[in-house]
Amino acid sequence: MFTEICYLNYDILISFIIATSALAISPGPDNIYVLMQSISHGKSSGLATVSGLISGCLVHTTLVAFGVSVLIKKNEYLFLIIKLFGAAYLLYLAYKVFKSDASLHLKSGHVPKKTVLQLFKQGFLMNVLNPKVSLFFLALFPGFLFSTTLSDVTQFYVLGFLFMAVSFIIFSSIAILAGTISNYIQQHKHIGSYLKWLQIVVFVGIAVFILFSKK
Repeated sequence: MFTEICYLNYDILISFIIATSALAISPGPDNIYVLMQSISHGKSSGLATVSGLISGCLVHTTLVAFGVSVLIKKNEYLFLIIKLFGAAYLLYLAYKVFKSDASLHLKSGHVPKKTVLQLFKQGFLMNVLNPKVSLFFLALFPGFLFSTTLSDVTQFYVLGFLFMAVSFIIFSSIAILAGTISNYIQQHKHIGSYLKWLQIVVFVGIAVFILFSKK
């Protein structure tokens, strides 16, 4: 009876979690910044930065949830347009990663010391004031709608909180294991190339998934 009232496609949710995990592990400005704060000033600095960054995702989730939901309700064809945009944007990100340098540069000497509160605020603002996060959510979330009974707004929030939870776990692990990760990167210079191709595969894979997904 419950499954008839609230149908959930768990395969889609699992795919979303896997994709989010792969992207969170891949090197980017946010997790590299967390890593450098932890190496330079300790785990608490890294965790404070993580908390700020993840909190900012809630703002982007809200903007995308209500904005996209309104568009979808007004015109079903807009959902197709949003999906095409999302796939194109993710392919563009894959291309940018392909053209980027695969090497990872860790320089801890130029990371200023800040209080935990300052780092939280900075992480929050870094996320909220970055329009690329909303753009990424706009590209990612519509292709992973997982229920025919739940409202679009509810589904977007579920995806947003899953994204935040997965990212928090992985970013916090980076902060806690910063020393070990840094040493491993220094000893294995090829790791950057592997992570680069991981990003490309994930971006392309999500783009294909979104193109063939159905609302």
